Amino acid sequence: MAKRAGEADRPKVSATRDRLLLAAAQLLHESEDKQVSTRAICERAGVQAPTLYHHFGSKQGLLDAVVNYGFTQYVQENATASTADDPVAAIREGWDNHVRYGLEHPSFYVLLYGQIEPGVPCTLTARAEAMLLDLLTAVARQGRLRVSPPEAARQIVAANVGVTLSLIAQPVGDVDTAMSHQVRDAVVDSLITGESSAGERSVGTLAVALSAALGDDVTALSSSEQIMLREWLQRLAARVPRDADMA
Repeated sequence: MAKRAGEADRPKVSATRDRLLLAAAQLLHESEDKQVSTRAICERAGVQAPTLYHHFGSKQGLLDAVVNYGFTQYVQENATASTADDPVAAIREGWDNHVRYGLEHPSFYVLLYGQIEPGVPCTLTARAEAMLLDLLTAVARQGRLRVSPPEAARQIVAANVGVTLSLIAQPVGDVDTAMSHQVRDAVVDSLITGESSAGERSVGTLAVALSAALGDDVTALSSSEQIMLREWLQRLAARVPRDADMA
């Protein structure tokens, strides 16, 4: 049977694209200042510049694809390793995997988080942050989250990224991962109550739990009633006391 037009070229196209991705990844890893040229990438991949533009549109398009590939591996690794039955344990594990990924792939990581634009969220990390938000929503429904899931996610991501960039900047051989564990536990414990206090929930944590349980669709209430209810819950959640205040 004769092949349709273009079928014979697909393996070649895929191999060319992979060579470009590999060349860019290798050069990023080898570069001290994390800068690579289009010419160097093409020479390493054994192609001409028009081929790079054909597959990725620009050098930045290629670098974005390299970063996306690296972070996809991190997300898949997290999804497999996480403890589904214990969202808090999964959050701690996700923190550690995040730090380990940054230390093992510093070039990829700095591209992800070290070159941000004000007001422009990183779309490449959206999947991992969505996974974190799902875990925090599960914690909230248990009545254990002191703030809303989105606010908790923002705090955890900010602390996790800051710790990872700090560790990447340390001299080789002097990386102190114990500091990461200390910050992780301090952040998580400040946001999530212990299981032992399940019967002593404050009004605030219960408000967070109810808001998470309601989700986005409350068909029993009108749209104006939903808005009013969520505003009340937000006010109550904002009054969540810390353990020190409850002692």
